[in-house]
Amino acid sequence: MIKKFLIITFLLISSKSYADKNMMIGSLGEPEEVNRIIKVIMYDNYYEPSSFSIKAGETIKFEVVNAGELVHEFNIANAMMHKKHQPEMEKMVENEILLADSIDKDKMKKMAKIDKSMGHSHSNSVLLEPNEKGNIVWKFENAMNIEIACNVPGHYQVGMIAKVDINN
Repeated sequence: MIKKFLIITFLLISSKSYADKNMMIGSLGEPEEVNRIIKVIMYDNYYEPSSFSIKAGETIKFEVVNAGELVHEFNIANAMMHKKHQPEMEKMVENEILLADSIDKDKMKKMAKIDKSMGHSHSNSVLLEPNEKGNIVWKFENAMNIEIACNVPGHYQVGMIAKVDINN
């Protein structure tokens, strides 16, 4: 009985540790705690800058501009989270919420009442039409294995990913 309990406990702790490690991306930051501002321009399938060097614990305000001709996303996550988010983005395309160069915000609002993922209201992400601007304030506390990526269908696959180095 004790042996069975120990095995189950070990499995629960092991899987929890693994899950927590994969989800360590930081959290929504407070505007009054911003350490610096980074301006980001999204072009069609790449970011400028293409990489970010951030100190552990730093709070960054990202001022993001979509200078491309297509809808793009600036999403702070790890590779596993991006992969999990991509089917939601595909569903937005299938429901004609997310179009190549625009977002049907009225339809998004209606669909979000039925399926929250259609609302695209994630604190770690901003989804922008061409010539739109958006901001994210993000605290990189307990963050590791982060990348910035666009999960609009096909964009991640063609390399719309920016590297993030977290320095201690």
